[in-house]
Amino acid sequence: MDRPRVGDAQLGGGTPATPGSGGSRVSRALASPLAILFVVPGLVALVGMFLTFTGDRALRGSNLDGARDRLSEQTRLVAANIRQVLAQAEPVLDRLAARTRAHDPSQPFESFAHVLVDLVQGRPGIAYVSASFPDGTFQGAYVDDDGTLRFQDSRVEPAGTRVRRYDFAEGGTLALRLEERTAYDPRERSFYRLALESGKRVWTPPYPFYMTHYTGVTRTEPVYVGHGADKRLHAVITVDFDVNVLSSYLRDRQRGGGRAVLFARDGTLLAYPSGAPRIAKLPLRADRTLHYRDLGDPVLESFFARAESTAGTSELALFPVETGRERFLAAVAPASQDPALGWFVAYLADEADVFRSLRAYERRSLAIAGIAVALAVLAGGLFALHIVRVRREAAEARAEAREARLAARELGSYRLVSCLGKGGMGEVWKAEHRLLAREAAIKLINPEVASALTLEARARFRREAETLASLRSRHTIELFDYGVSDDGTFFYVMELLDGMDLDTLVKRHGAQPAARVIHFLLQALSSLAEAHDAGLVHRDIKPANLFVCRAADEVDVIKVLDFGLVRGPGAVRATGLDDPRLADVQTLADTITQSGGLMGTPAYMAPEQIAGGHAVDARTDLYALGCVAFFLLTGRKVFDEESTHKLLAAHVHAEPPRLASVVHGYCPSELDALVRACLEKSPAHRPSSARALIRALRAIDIPAEHAWTDDRAQAWWAEHRPRPRSFAPPSVLEELTIIDARGPTLTRVE
Repeated sequence: MDRPRVGDAQLGGGTPATPGSGGSRVSRALASPLAILFVVPGLVALVGMFLTFTGDRALRGSNLDGARDRLSEQTRLVAANIRQVLAQAEPVLDRLAARTRAHDPSQPFESFAHVLVDLVQGRPGIAYVSASFPDGTFQGAYVDDDGTLRFQDSRVEPAGTRVRRYDFAEGGTLALRLEERTAYDPRERSFYRLALESGKRVWTPPYPFYMTHYTGVTRTEPVYVGHGADKRLHAVITVDFDVNVLSSYLRDRQRGGGRAVLFARDGTLLAYPSGAPRIAKLPLRADRTLHYRDLGDPVLESFFARAESTAGTSELALFPVETGRERFLAAVAPASQDPALGWFVAYLADEADVFRSLRAYERRSLAIAGIAVALAVLAGGLFALHIVRVRREAAEARAEAREARLAARELGSYRLVSCLGKGGMGEVWKAEHRLLAREAAIKLINPEVASALTLEARARFRREAETLASLRSRHTIELFDYGVSDDGTFFYVMELLDGMDLDTLVKRHGAQPAARVIHFLLQALSSLAEAHDAGLVHRDIKPANLFVCRAADEVDVIKVLDFGLVRGPGAVRATGLDDPRLADVQTLADTITQSGGLMGTPAYMAPEQIAGGHAVDARTDLYALGCVAFFLLTGRKVFDEESTHKLLAAHVHAEPPRLASVVHGYCPSELDALVRACLEKSPAHRPSSARALIRALRAIDIPAEHAWTDDRAQAWWAEHRPRPRSFAPPSVLEELTIIDARGPTLTRVE
């Protein structure tokens, strides 16, 4: 250590006392061995007792503040999740309004039905999307009781309302499922009248589902056409939410004796997982929604008595709730940004559960402190004999502790738990949020490494973080935070995944069933479609960058990783795919060298990415995904040449093998054709976009005996449940392939 240590300063500093003075005599007396044997242990005992009681008081206050902070953060997080679900209503209504204006209810409605189903699909909490027209026609897509998306067309006729319900058959056509006669007229419904009265987009009051305790709410809006005197009502559109679905967010956050509640300002209970047994015993009714007084729950009654003074605010409130025998801490936060909705989330934590572990820790701390003081008194003599050495060691320990505390603060609210791996660029750590107890993966570059990085490597690190921050698909790995700490450490925080990449999956369990492969491809394409829509090309799609994992109670969820090579579409180099110089392997190597090198994974690179003359666009990723599909179905790569240059030449010139000749098991001919289309040498002959490929894959009819159902997926994970581990992003721990004049080499660039 360059700076002076505390022990050294104490030994050599100060001005000597004048011989014979009173200060000199006192100093000599205190420095005597007898004085040290009595004075030092006595001082240790006094200081130890003082610090013990002072620290106990400080710890008690700190524990109380920490518990309140955790409770507040937990409530805010639940409220934010619910706000995110409800916020779906705005973009859905925007799109629905635009398509409804262009739709004539008297004309065929197949295309309109697909628009409505697309608006419902993949949006948790949305139960119905509909358009009601002034002639009484009602058309909507909804989630049926069996979880299937269906379409309804209702028309008011003299003999009553004719209601037809449709399933979506092969090729996206509508197949009539049920036809019936009812008295339903949307023009007489409350949402229709409310939309006309308000003349704008509004929320309906919560309403009970028929003869259940489930609650719904609707966002409705009138749609007009024409202007001025010609302005007329064209339709009333709605988005219906099943509030019971939102209770899953509350249930997932409940811990110990805690209770989560979603309620309206008037005391309506929208979701209360802890009260499910009480609610199940109540008689069913359709005239009004469930109210907290219906349960006779003393905790809820005490809570609402206190919440009346805070529920009208937009800020989070924290207050105690007492029922005589129990005491709870309650946190309340608004669940919607629209004050007209008037929904709130509350979390009630049993104070005994909150502080039980903290108080036990306080008792243990006092006992340990007492033992430590006693030992310190007994060891006072020994301590006095070795005081110089102890001072120096204490100075070093304090310096190390300061450095450790500084390092912990530099990464904000995350506590580093364990190192998952190290590479030439830096490290990946498993981390935990201090307040939310949320696990994450932190990827960082050490300061000494960062100073030696090339500009390209730094740009890649920054580009990956910026790209991830701009994408919202649930199948793209989520970025939580990004920045540079005080000591110059580059870092960003990502979600922690539980599963394995597809490369590991195939190596451990062999080729995968065709239906499961289609399931994987559809999810990966969902992530790529969003990236392509934003003008981004991944450029490094491969099995190691597709991660299959578990998310809550879902399994077989695909996450797309490593956006470090992403770039916008455009010409890359001056060499063309049809350049005659690429006819042989050696000339190909020379051409790549002249063009300045090539980054990517050779076994999954498209011809235009290798040659560099054509625009690298979304179809480049589709070629790589075709290679991934081939690998998943067969357990082998499309081309498996020994040298890198021969492998690249094969992607440019060689014809890929037919799947039928290498797949052992069921493989639909449509899937074979789509994989071959993705592996076309010319981008013009491949599927035009990720969304086009999604539609083609969904159109494949899989027989029931070969279908990959959720039950099969759950059974597979139960049998092959991998050892829980933390995901380490490959872009820190793996290498990029660089081809240059010296031949095929692997060079670490990070």
